[in-house]
Amino acid sequence: MSTKPERTPPQLSNAEQETESAAERLNTQIEAALASVATRNPDDAGELEACADRIERSARDLSVALRELARRRRNTSDE
Repeated sequence: MSTKPERTPPQLSNAEQETESAAERLNTQIEAALASVATRNPDDAGELEACADRIERSARDLSVALRELARRRRNTSDE
């Protein structure tokens, strides 16, 4: 039995939470695209295009969130 107090991880900032959420959404979109590819249904061309569109939007959202997080961390370290 340890006598050391348990440490709780620090709360994530809003920017960190947004970045994690954006990354999770992108992962979800990638998994959905892989599932669509695995079906090998020739009638799913429209679904594959839709997957590509969703991945582009999710990747853009993640890059924006990452840049915002970087900006906030840079500003914090400058203070």
